[in-house]
Parts: sequence; C-alpha cells; structure tokens
Amino acid sequence: MTSEAQAQNTDPGPGEIDLAACLEKQRSAYLADPNPSLEQRKRDLQGLKGLLADNLDAITGAIAKDYGNRSYHETMLAEVIMVLDGISSSSRKLKKWMRVQKRKIDLTVYPGARNRVIPQPLGVVGVIVPWNFPIQLSLGPLTCIFAAGNRAMVKMSENSRHLGRLLIDLAPAYFPPEKLCFFEETGEIGVRFSQLPFDHLLFTGSGQTGRAVMASAAGNLTPVTLELGGKSPAVVAPDFPLKKAVARIMAGKLFNAGQICVDVDYVFVPQERVAEFADLAQAWVKNHCPDINSPDYTSIIDQKAYDRLNEALADADDKGAKLINMAEGQESAPGMRKMAPHLVLDANEDMILMQREIFGPILPILGYQDKEEVVNYINRRDRPLAFYPFTGDKGLQQYYLDHVMSGGVCVNDATLHVVQHDMPFGGVGASGMGQYHGYEGFMTFSKLRPVFYQAGFSAMKFLSPPYGKLAESIVNRLLKKNL
Repeated sequence: MTSEAQAQNTDPGPGEIDLAACLEKQRSAYLADPNPSLEQRKRDLQGLKGLLADNLDAITGAIAKDYGNRSYHETMLAEVIMVLDGISSSSRKLKKWMRVQKRKIDLTVYPGARNRVIPQPLGVVGVIVPWNFPIQLSLGPLTCIFAAGNRAMVKMSENSRHLGRLLIDLAPAYFPPEKLCFFEETGEIGVRFSQLPFDHLLFTGSGQTGRAVMASAAGNLTPVTLELGGKSPAVVAPDFPLKKAVARIMAGKLFNAGQICVDVDYVFVPQERVAEFADLAQAWVKNHCPDINSPDYTSIIDQKAYDRLNEALADADDKGAKLINMAEGQESAPGMRKMAPHLVLDANEDMILMQREIFGPILPILGYQDKEEVVNYINRRDRPLAFYPFTGDKGLQQYYLDHVMSGGVCVNDATLHVVQHDMPFGGVGASGMGQYHGYEGFMTFSKLRPVFYQAGFSAMKFLSPPYGKLAESIVNRLLKKNL
C-alpha cells in the first residue's frame, strides 16, 4: 500500500484525533531542521528530564491509579530512576556518539579520497507503549530517539489512561507538538497509529499484537523494532547455593507482581531439590511479602488479566499440577486485584501456564537431571526474551551461553541486565527484533550514512573502456593483492 493510501486510511472520523496531521507537522519540522546540533539534542534530553522530575508526584500517582495499586518504590526503581539515569548517561556520551566516523580507503586506487560514516536522524519515530512500565517504556525510548536527533509520536496503552492524559497535558510545557506528541488509546488509535508512514516504529507488547503492528508497518516499508515477550527460563545448577538462587528469583518474580516481560517464567531445578526450592520460596515470601494487601505489593493491572491468571491456575489444577499458594488464607481487598504468589509443581505441556507467557506472580518449577535436558527443552520452543543460568561454574555458564539463544542473559540473577545502560536491550526470533538502550539505541534511531569524498584527481579514468595495457596491469595488481 502506498504512503498516500495509508494517509487516506488514517484520516480521522468526526471527533477523532488527527494523527496524520501531527505526523505531517513533525515531518515538515524535520525537513526544515534535519540535523539538530549537539546543544539542541542535549536541551531535548533535559526537557525529558524536566518533564519527569518536575512532575514526580503527579506521574507516580497516575500510574498508581491505573494499576489500582502500584508500589511507589517499584515505580521509582524501575521507571523514574532508570529513566533519569539513562538520560544522564546519554547526555554525557552524546558528543562521542555523534562523531563522524573515519573508514579505511585504498589510497593506491583512490588517491586523495576519503570515506566517512555520518550518523544522521531518521526523522519521525512512532512509539507504541505497553502498560506495565509506561514511563520506562515511553521516556526511555525517547531518550534514544532525541539523542539521535529525531521527533516522536507516542501512543500510550488503554490501561494507562490516567498517565496518558497527564502526559498529554504536561508535554506542551516542555516540547512543541512538532517535536513530541502523546496520544491515549481510544479504541482504534493503535491500529491507525501503526499504519502511519513513520521513519521508524518501536512497539513493546505481546507477540500477537507485534505481528499485527509489523504487518501494518510493512505497508509503508516502515522499519520496526519489536520488543515482545515470551517464556524466559531460569536454570539453577547443582553447584549454586539454592537459598541465594531462590531469593534472587523470587525478588524478580514478585516485583510488579510478575508483570514484567523479562521475568522468570519458569525455573529448572535439580530434580532432587525441587521440594527444597519450594520450601525456601515459601519462606522468602513469608518474610518479604507477608501481606498481599500491602501497598508494597502491586495489583494486577485489570480484571481481565486477574481472571486470566486465576483461570490458568484452575487449568493447571485440573490437569494434575500441585499448586502452592504462598499467601494461604489471604484474600485481595475488594477491587484491588491482589494476586497471591503461587508455585506450580508437576506442570506439563497441556497446561495453559506452560503454553503462554504468564505475566503474573506464578512460578512453575521443573525438575531436571542434566544440562542437555534443559537445553533441549528450551530449544524446542520459541527463543525467549531473557535467559537466567545460575551457576558459579565458568564452563557451565559458557555451555548455556553457547547452546541457548535468547534476547539477553543475566548470569546468577534475574532481570538486572535490562537496567545496564551500556548494553543493548532487545529480543530475538519470537521475542522481538532490533534493540535499543544507550549507544545501540542511538544507532537504532540513526541512519549510518556512508559518504565517499572523491579527490580532485580520479584514477578511475585509467579504468574506463577501451581497456588497454594499463588497465590490465592495474587489474592484475589488485587481483594479486587480494588473493
């Protein structure tokens, strides 16, 4: 489908948001100023910092309203501090990232010529944001997008209504609409948004929706970065202290009530230590999460997700699993959707829990006998977004790194690779494509433009027909040089 057809397809109906008009305004502004200076880019990054830092109470409050209850400390740790740290890191390194790169050239063939690679802005980037970490997954990408000199349109999730409306209201005080616009989901905005002819489109969410977004973007040949999910496994080796492994895995599993795309979805434990792992996990939860109605324990995002998790537990129970409720006797306060943490033993492939990403505080434990069993199990399935091997054995660490492909890896802990600003974040296969964060984010949203500068004198005049002895000599010399 042509860009003109797409633009026609995205025309708004009565009372609808004119997405195409916003895109046209941003593209016109880009064409008028296609390569912002270092100083301008730093001002844009400071604008993002101000948007967040000046409105902390309102932003954290809006996220809490969207969830029903969201732990303040989890919002600060996983969103606010992570984004502010990323902005500071990018600001410090931006001058180096923007440098024109020198590339080698054969001066015997091209005397006086030069090769350069110039990072330049793509133009207008679209960002589709999920609900689970709405600040980290909106302002985080914007850090990379603005560092690269682009403009952006951001569509928030239907489950982030309070935050989305707040950002729509706040953003104009920090950025003109030709630089940044936020949109809330009103029903069909997401479909129309993904059909716009952006210069790049970043989507974070489910694999099913990611396929639809990619199909929409293909109509305009819009390049996409897809950050999807999947079933990210952990494996605890016999040599690793089990109590330490349990503490690190459960801390990640209960953070945000398990609503994390890189969370441990299931864990392999040596068969003879499965019961011990379960006992240690129950003790950890009793000590660290004694009351699910505490404000420190986050709600499930909506009733649909809460019901889905309960149905998955009931399905596992019906199919022979042993369920361990680690908050036995506790009930969620009315309307708060607090899901009790659960362990699942004796899980099998017929269970919904083992077929789809869980995205909640439920952890299946799978017993295993040897490392090959673990590798074969994981490799028969879609490539995960993350992989978590727990072992102090360097050789075993390398075995798992060599034999299991995933988007990212965290050795001897869970989820923490995502917060490392000097490392890229992204999926592979069904868990996504492309990457961002830090320098790789700057590269993702830049065009690495190769430029060849010819000298006043060109040796190519000796390599034009009719070919004679000189051309033959040059060809033979170049051939000999490269054989």
